[in-house]
Amino acid sequence: MDHSFLSALILLLLVLDPLGGLPIYIPIMNSVPKERRRRVALREASIAFAVLLGFMFGGEAFLRVMHLSERSLEVAGGVILLMVAIRMIFGAEGGVYGTPEGREPFIFPLAVPLLAGPSAMATVLLLASRQPERVMTWVLALTVAMAISGLVLLACERIRRLLGDSVVAALEKLMGLVLTAIAVEMILAGLKRYFLG
Repeated sequence: MDHSFLSALILLLLVLDPLGGLPIYIPIMNSVPKERRRRVALREASIAFAVLLGFMFGGEAFLRVMHLSERSLEVAGGVILLMVAIRMIFGAEGGVYGTPEGREPFIFPLAVPLLAGPSAMATVLLLASRQPERVMTWVLALTVAMAISGLVLLACERIRRLLGDSVVAALEKLMGLVLTAIAVEMILAGLKRYFLG
């Protein structure tokens, strides 16, 4: 499944799921003093970007060292995306991430795994390994997607007040449906390349 800049950007936005992360971002950012929120949001988005960029450029070497094929990565990435999509559609009560009371989040849980989670890592690895000649296009798509995610993180409380909880939940479920189709396509493409070469 070859990608263009636009399809890669949409895929990365679906995987990063900035709107879907709002229910988790809001309580975490509320525990940060108001004067520190901007700095924390920018720092966490920058760390997540650096992690994903590292996976993008080190992806091919990583596959070689771990003796993994692109086909297995494609199927594994599709399975992870499918799990994320199912969670987005059906939801989960409460968050699985959190920070101790009174402590500012650093790397965990905002940068990793909320922004740069396993599905995002698998996606950038897959983009770079499938079409390495277009790596600068993927860097640009990742930069734009992470900038949008960072803006959402900065404005999470304002967005929740503006849209309302029901609209945010509906958008998350809609994105989950689209991501399900993309995940199934990735799995089928990997299986097809495995069985048919």
